[in-house]
Amino acid sequence: MKNFHVAIVGGGVIGSAIAWELSKYKLDVVVFEKGSDVASCTSKANSGVIHSGINSPTGSLKARYCVEGNKILQSLADKLGFQIKWIGKYVIAKNEEEAKELERLKKLGFDNKVPGLEIKDGSEVKIKEPNVSCYTALWVPTAGIISPYEFTIAFAENAVENNVNFLLETEVIDLKKIKDHFLIKTNKGEYQSQLLVNATGLYCRKIDAMLEEPDFQVYPCRGEYLVLDKNYSNLINSMIYPVPPKELGVLGVHITPTIEGNILLGPSAEFIGDPDDKRTTKDMMKTLFNESKEILPALPEKAVINAFSGIRCKLASPGEGGWADYRIEESKNTHGLINLLGIESPGLTGAPAIAKEITRMISKFIELKNKTDFKIRKVKKKSFSEMTAKEQSDLINKDERWGRIVCRCEHITEAEVIEALTNPIGAQTLSSVKYRCRAGMGRCQGGFCSQHIIRIMEKQFNIDVNKINLKSPRSNLFYGRTREKVND
Repeated sequence: MKNFHVAIVGGGVIGSAIAWELSKYKLDVVVFEKGSDVASCTSKANSGVIHSGINSPTGSLKARYCVEGNKILQSLADKLGFQIKWIGKYVIAKNEEEAKELERLKKLGFDNKVPGLEIKDGSEVKIKEPNVSCYTALWVPTAGIISPYEFTIAFAENAVENNVNFLLETEVIDLKKIKDHFLIKTNKGEYQSQLLVNATGLYCRKIDAMLEEPDFQVYPCRGEYLVLDKNYSNLINSMIYPVPPKELGVLGVHITPTIEGNILLGPSAEFIGDPDDKRTTKDMMKTLFNESKEILPALPEKAVINAFSGIRCKLASPGEGGWADYRIEESKNTHGLINLLGIESPGLTGAPAIAKEITRMISKFIELKNKTDFKIRKVKKKSFSEMTAKEQSDLINKDERWGRIVCRCEHITEAEVIEALTNPIGAQTLSSVKYRCRAGMGRCQGGFCSQHIIRIMEKQFNIDVNKINLKSPRSNLFYGRTREKVND
């Protein structure tokens, strides 16, 4: 039975950031992730926004970690190689009444030490955002965008290269505290760990309940999004947010550019009973489009190419207003259990700051000694389509697979697909390819390239076609054969 100093349950952005922070020290660390890849749940299904800290009450953990995370994200991007763009955002008011709310947000941001906030009138906004009409707006220059899955993958893959164990498709099914260690039963065997970090997001109560009686509830809140084709990326230059609604603890339907060049419309906010209910609905798609068109009248319906949803982990019910602060704490009843509860937005922004806090908490249990061989590898490489003609030619001369285009929409080559499948974590699903090199994320949404990626997985990696999954252990693409092979 393998023994660890620290076991992290959950391979989302929080769990992966903690794993990376701990990989700097002489520790045996394991991450249990029930999905087929990291960022397989809420961490990939959000707006990818770097928040500034203007929306959370002063003194709250949400405000603290958001502002701290915002300040260190650029240096992390420089080290790990994930992309980041400081495009800023406008919170727009349609009338004088809403303009009063902008003054409140500005004051809150000032109290939270958010720099550069300015109120601008509609004509000033029009200069930078000609397609947006508003009475006035709050300009937030320290807001930016990242790719949430690229961000998580950067943490996780670098942690693996520094000897953290990531166990994919490994679900924790039972926990016991025995004297000075935890006995961790999974679907793939049993493990022991001195400390246990519960970073399971929507499932934090389920994990906590294996060890003690939880003193909290989780209220899943679904947010649906629409994705626009890249051809419409010039509709906006910055993020465009409405004045936040007063209920549900959300920011309302906003319009957000992405790192990849698409624009997102959303999210909605709907409390649901099942944390796995990630469906998208026709009625909500229509609502999202209509609300977005009020902000951006030039928005054409034909621009929409896809829809997806993510689930927020809320600790407050709709009847309570939907807002609750994070709970990041050692259990009072189970020594060595560290719970991260209710980590919703701005959790993506706060992840690196939260990881540092968890590391400080762990240092109270274990003496942390720095590694002398800690290494950093940048996750992002220049894509084939971004290279010069000479760079492309040189690569093709060395390996002809660089000359075979697999994904026509995103111009992704066979060599890039192979690189994506040869990742340190060992994730090998269609989604693993998509999130590492963007094959399948273009206008046809994999209609052309999926068959070619499957061929590569089957031939290059000897993966049985019946075992190829879309994104999770239960998402088989094929089952059995429709006809027998015919021998020549």
